[in-house]
Amino acid sequence: MNRSEAKVSEGEGRGVGGGEEGRGVGARVELYEKIWMWGAAGLVVVFIGAVVYTAAAGAVHPPSHVETIDPQTARTDPRFASPGVTERPDGTVEVVLLAQMYAFLPTEIRVPAGRPVTFRMTSPDVIHGFQVVGTNANAMVMPGYVTEFTVTFPQPGEHLIVCNEYCGLGHHVMHGKLVVEGEAP
Repeated sequence: MNRSEAKVSEGEGRGVGGGEEGRGVGARVELYEKIWMWGAAGLVVVFIGAVVYTAAAGAVHPPSHVETIDPQTARTDPRFASPGVTERPDGTVEVVLLAQMYAFLPTEIRVPAGRPVTFRMTSPDVIHGFQVVGTNANAMVMPGYVTEFTVTFPQPGEHLIVCNEYCGLGHHVMHGKLVVEGEAP
């Protein structure tokens, strides 16, 4: 046995244990381990970069303005006292809607094709869903909050509106109709 083998057998060389001679000597990291560590660190940087890029370039930000409403007075609140469709001076359309057990008010909504439609809705009772079948209009309607989103319907036609959140025994009868009128732009 040579001198280096003797040190290892006595626990004084590189590795675990060791006396005075083993102190200050770091463990040797193999090349393949370094490659895996740098690769993992690189992936973390790529993932963080993707999140930052998506947030900045795609304008995807957490909600900063949350509009609230008292569910007890939602039906009489001036913002929701008369649900319906109104046309704004700039040509956009606003739909004010109440989702309640087990109906949408109004039950039929008529909007023009090819123009931005802003839906503003709330619920005075429980959580409801609002989905315009066959489109990307889909939102949760929660008591105490005003849900708002804007969508453009490019083609005229009729769409079924359904509640896609279980809201009680009459959930299956909660539906409405969206009629997109006019000619496609």
